[in-house]
Amino acid sequence: MNETKKVMSPQTLAFGAILTAMVIVLQFMGTFIHLGVFSISLVLIPIVIGATVCGVGVGAWLGLVFGAVVLFSGDATPFMAINAIGTIITVLLKGFLCGLASAFTYKALSKKNDTLGVIASAIVCPIVNTGVFTLGCFVFFFDGLSQWALAEGFGSTVAYIFLFIIGANFIFELLFNAVLSPIIVKLIGIAKKQLKA
Repeated sequence: MNETKKVMSPQTLAFGAILTAMVIVLQFMGTFIHLGVFSISLVLIPIVIGATVCGVGVGAWLGLVFGAVVLFSGDATPFMAINAIGTIITVLLKGFLCGLASAFTYKALSKKNDTLGVIASAIVCPIVNTGVFTLGCFVFFFDGLSQWALAEGFGSTVAYIFLFIIGANFIFELLFNAVLSPIIVKLIGIAKKQLKA
């Protein structure tokens, strides 16, 4: 009964605000960098940083901001033409859940080993992001994607989704995130120690 939840510190709120700005800027910049059909999600890095340094609330918030910016940037326009409600649900949900999953992964594993927690969090983030998007493709967009697949010369819509829509984009995001996020989080950890000294 005496257990009271600590409100976020001003430093955490300020850092969360900086990461929110980074998510917005990186997503808009990312619309110009394409592998295949869609832009590369460079924003997963600040989401992982927020999830590991600031916690579950900030991780989920940054993921939600990512989803909102994807909708406003026009990156989801092709899917809006197929199913607008399905697009909004898929895009917001994939962002929110990738931030949430990243934070919970770090929270669970960092108790045993901080580096393992960061690396696992950085890997889980793009997997959840792409996994929810893939699920959305099958639930909301399959008929439309079947037409796209035929236009691109694919005999199978499933092959089209995995090879053309997701393919290289997911691999790049996974590797980029897994390599850079732990480095950045480690540097932030060093900076935090210096500030406390």
